[in-house]
Amino acid sequence: MAVHGQKGQVEQILTRADIRTAYHEDPEGAEQRLFGRISCPDRRSFLKNAGLAALGAALGAAMPFHRNFPAGLMPIAFAQDTGAALMKEKDGLTVLADRPLNAETPAHLLDDDLTPYSRLFIRSNGLIPQTALDKNAEGWTLKIDGEVDNELSLSLDDLKNDFENVTLALVLECAGNGRAFFDPGASGNQWTVGAVGCPEWTGVRLRDVLEKAGIKPSAVYTGHYGNDVDISGDQDKVVISRGVPIEKAREPETLIVWAMNGEDLPALHGFPLRLVIPGYPGSASQKFLTRIWVRDQVHDGEKMGGHSYRLPAYPVAPGTEVPEEDMEILTVMPVKSIVTAPATGSNVPAGQATEVRGHAWAGSGDVKAMHVSLDFGQSWQEATLEPPRNKFAWQRWRANVTPPEKGYYEVWARATDMNDVMQPPVAPGWNPRGYGNNIIHRIALFAQ
Repeated sequence: MAVHGQKGQVEQILTRADIRTAYHEDPEGAEQRLFGRISCPDRRSFLKNAGLAALGAALGAAMPFHRNFPAGLMPIAFAQDTGAALMKEKDGLTVLADRPLNAETPAHLLDDDLTPYSRLFIRSNGLIPQTALDKNAEGWTLKIDGEVDNELSLSLDDLKNDFENVTLALVLECAGNGRAFFDPGASGNQWTVGAVGCPEWTGVRLRDVLEKAGIKPSAVYTGHYGNDVDISGDQDKVVISRGVPIEKAREPETLIVWAMNGEDLPALHGFPLRLVIPGYPGSASQKFLTRIWVRDQVHDGEKMGGHSYRLPAYPVAPGTEVPEEDMEILTVMPVKSIVTAPATGSNVPAGQATEVRGHAWAGSGDVKAMHVSLDFGQSWQEATLEPPRNKFAWQRWRANVTPPEKGYYEVWARATDMNDVMQPPVAPGWNPRGYGNNIIHRIALFAQ
């Protein structure tokens, strides 16, 4: 972007991030320096031809009422981008919030064996950094520090060239997936069943990087940081900083990744680098990753305390006010499944077999069995269940159901994990923030 100095000459090319920084440091000075805008005593401003043209070029449109625009006020068009424009790259997602951007995928659009970019849910805690929106990884480094013998500062090339590259299909699921089905409800995005997906990720094992840094015996936890931006626009405020026990960080499926489904990470999903910590809440899989702090205590970063991503230490009645000191960190996600075909509300033939199918997964690892019911849970038939591509990938299941006559039916789907834990028919374990709901998934069928 060409901007004008005090004498109207073109100074340099600035990005919107540069403009935001200039306004943050000195609002009125910035507009005078960038656009030749002169403040008047009545807090309005005056723009001469060159400055007005520069502002119009920056905004992408003229500002007809510029004389009324308050002095020192940054045009909102320069504010941090929410990434909402990238929604055009998505396919049928339901937007639950636009600042920060959060959107889930209807179950019938999650039928692919590997979830494509266009159908992967979006969970944002802050605003997408401009570097990600610009797909600019120049100068990007990942810092490893804390309880290590040798602090590391790694570039993307260092990660790609100095460690074994690994590609795995791994489930990523928001801790609040299913929150909409708790009663009484919990605040936050009202996810139904679509805050989950299983893309293929490429990167390096976190444990390999930690071993190169030399983990000290005192290490017990990790703390993760990214460069996403608080919704206030404050560049210095930490949006979210979660961590995991060092044992989880050392699992071979815990990855630092730069690619999803063979392509660079999209801006919406953490460009240029993120963690993927399968089996744990998606919040632990830090996007826009810049630092891993190895701690000698449980990490106390943003959204590690209070009621954030924590469950009551004991069963509570729905609606109970649970003291913060009685909350424990949510770690392993529960066993779960969804029906991806047919779509709920579909018409099917009476007296004939219809294939129903979907996916099943478990935070502890593999799923052992999958069952479906067509008579509201009075009887269950076993579905065929394929093995996972690798540990922590979801597993395809299929079953044929035959509605005996015309009418309304529901398919109920129930997964059982390797520890014989199965999905419940009612919402389990009510908690203040509505995490970990693995109630069985139901779809409607109309037999004709």
